[in-house]
Amino acid sequence: MISSDIGKEVIKKELPLIPKLPGVYRMLNDKEEILYVGKAKNLPNRLKSYVAEKNHIIRTERMLSQTRKLEITTTSNESEALLLEANLIKKHKPRFNILLRDDKSFPFIYIGNKEKWSQIKRHRGKKTKEGFYFGPFASAGSANWTIKMIQKIFHLRVCDDTVFKNRERPCILYQIKRCSGPCVGYIKEDDYKQTVNDAIEFVSGKSRKIQKNLSDQMEKASEELDFEKAAILRDRIKSLNIIQSSQRVNEANLVEADVIAGYKESGKTCIQVFFYRSKQNWGNQAFFPKHDPDENLNEIINSFVSQFYENKSVPSSIILSEEIKEKALIETTLTQKENKQITISVAKKGSKLKVINQAIKNAKDSLNRKLYES
Repeated sequence: MISSDIGKEVIKKELPLIPKLPGVYRMLNDKEEILYVGKAKNLPNRLKSYVAEKNHIIRTERMLSQTRKLEITTTSNESEALLLEANLIKKHKPRFNILLRDDKSFPFIYIGNKEKWSQIKRHRGKKTKEGFYFGPFASAGSANWTIKMIQKIFHLRVCDDTVFKNRERPCILYQIKRCSGPCVGYIKEDDYKQTVNDAIEFVSGKSRKIQKNLSDQMEKASEELDFEKAAILRDRIKSLNIIQSSQRVNEANLVEADVIAGYKESGKTCIQVFFYRSKQNWGNQAFFPKHDPDENLNEIINSFVSQFYENKSVPSSIILSEEIKEKALIETTLTQKENKQITISVAKKGSKLKVINQAIKNAKDSLNRKLYES
């Protein structure tokens, strides 16, 4: 009996008991460790392929040779199976699955809308508080940089509620013109609310509209001989102009999209994810999934996408460097998860292809550095 026949016999014994339903299956070894997690639209049909196939790839042969037990969980549909599979892979990290080494959430910017004096701050985790969330940002640094920009232009408070309520004099941020001093009544409530609304519009990509509003307010203040207010507005317009000239507006005009590109060399892979929101590049992140050296790049990206979004918010558009076999299923699953239409596409021409090529170049550079360091 060759080694892979051991696992085949385990599957054969279980097959008559398995219902013809979608679900997830788990291969376990003699120590009850999960070797592999897979999903199927029809569990018996998928498992029969392990038994019937005579020439498996080496990885599958090795997995079957160690399999001593089979467990299944049925689901109501294939989309539910996809989400459960991603969850179990992240939880158990089976040695024969492609593994995304990622257990962190990305930072967002939060602006409250219920408080009298709204606060702006960096946020990670669940969105439990009412308000406006902008992101994700690729790193805490890029989120902090955006908050500093907003402080320079709109002078919103960043202090927590306890500090805010107990201040008798304005802090250093007021002195360096990064806060309007609402804690000590240096700005009217209506004026502060207007700056909050302007900040929300700005982060939403409507900076030209904000510039016009500020110009109109400055002219009105001048006409009313309120030169102090006019000077403050003039400084805000100046800061806005400086920031606009430094912002990275993408030529592909991507309003809400993640660009995902992979590069494979020497049996290792790097996947780069670029976050585009409000027509701006909000940064990128490199990932190095664990996989067998002979795994195809499109299979790696397919597994990456299903695992990556298991615990993250999904943009309306996902642009890939490679075709993936489960495109339709992942689209349907993510659309149901987010309750909005999600489209997955492969860039083949024009400005989107330029963006993808740039992401591939970043993936190649990151992988070369990783290989050199190891």
